[in-house]
Amino acid sequence: MPSHRAPAGDDPLRGEARRAAGGRGPGILSAEPPAEGSRGVAPLAAGAGLLAATLHFAGALKSVPGLAALPVDLTLLAALLLLPVLGLLLLARDWEVRPALAGPLLAAALLLLWLVLTGGWSASRAVLAEKLPQLVLLGPAMLLAGVLVGADGPTLRRFSAAVILIGLAVGAATAWGLLTGQVVLGGVVGADPAKLRVQYQLAGLAIACAAGLAAVRAAEGQWLGRLGWVLVTLALALAVLLPGGRAALFGLLLAVAGAPAMLLWRRGRPEAALAWLTLAAALGLAGLGMLRSMPGADLGLRTLERLFGDPATATPARLILWGEALRWGGLAAPFGLGTGAFTLAAGSGDARALHPHNHALEALVEGGLPGLLLWGAAFGGGVAVALREARRVAPGRAARIAALTLPIALTAMVSTDLGNRMVWFGLGLLLSLAVEARPRGAAEGRRPHV
Repeated sequence: MPSHRAPAGDDPLRGEARRAAGGRGPGILSAEPPAEGSRGVAPLAAGAGLLAATLHFAGALKSVPGLAALPVDLTLLAALLLLPVLGLLLLARDWEVRPALAGPLLAAALLLLWLVLTGGWSASRAVLAEKLPQLVLLGPAMLLAGVLVGADGPTLRRFSAAVILIGLAVGAATAWGLLTGQVVLGGVVGADPAKLRVQYQLAGLAIACAAGLAAVRAAEGQWLGRLGWVLVTLALALAVLLPGGRAALFGLLLAVAGAPAMLLWRRGRPEAALAWLTLAAALGLAGLGMLRSMPGADLGLRTLERLFGDPATATPARLILWGEALRWGGLAAPFGLGTGAFTLAAGSGDARALHPHNHALEALVEGGLPGLLLWGAAFGGGVAVALREARRVAPGRAARIAALTLPIALTAMVSTDLGNRMVWFGLGLLLSLAVEARPRGAAEGRRPHV
């Protein structure tokens, strides 16, 4: 019977999995188990990774000159191209699903169903009509896409490489646009037709995820390769100071500190993981402190301008929104105001922009106690599953998932709403750690995991 084992060294993540398994041969811990047929689906993995990254960060890419002028919406184009590619990937692999996935998936499905039901007593019309289709149609699709991309080792690596390129492109385009006066950061769509509008939260989020992935590559690299990735990480850290997203800045610090620490910890080096966390935190705080102490250092750096702005003139908008969400969550208990109805109750009209800016509070005020419980079971359960399953998968895979999801998790708690597709894709990436993809036939003769 011919062997399905590929040559050693063909997959860098495979060696990590073997080390994590105590030196055993390829098995469930490998990100891409050895198989002769694995090379045949390499173009498929590359296409899925590139298209998934484009879809995930389409909002940031629309701030890049050239892509912003496309005759077709980039989000729609990437979604239409990704759908058949993921279908082929689904058919080209054998998939093992662990039982831990069932709880968060069921909670996510019930959460969406409950939010549809609460729409029945919502006073909103405009927000409900915009938000509900995104929840019901895009939410499950993006969750499934995240699971498939994160579960397949080659696809995840291509996806990660594409995210780094996207972060660099968005950072460079934003810097050039600000230097030449061709862009405007945020604001009302179409307010300045002569300038390209940069969605600064999304641009910063792309840069933050890219920096976390570059830091993982730096922790994996050797000597000159490591130095190169450190320089890329520093360049992205400087780029995140331009758009103006404070959540993106802290998300970058979280990803750069946490993802490599996850890699080192999973490789059996807890002391090195702790040292990395300490060093990253110290350098981050020292850098911000140095910039804070330099007069005029924040001029032109929109993120620092917003971070170090005069507290006497800055309105704590999020604190006001959180306070209103808590108040109306109590008044509308136990079943909530209904999907999309918070802005009307808070007195800001039927407009989506002034949502609670915190997913837990949004689930509470609009979905009531059932909504909050289901949100916790879905997203909190996803985090619990990821932490448990991270011990079984290749260290590089767990670290890349951490780099991609930590900035999104922070953003979900201080910005955006439940209709944001990126959050559902991030949940899918977390849950993908409980799924294993192998080339067809690679698992012949093995005892099933489930």
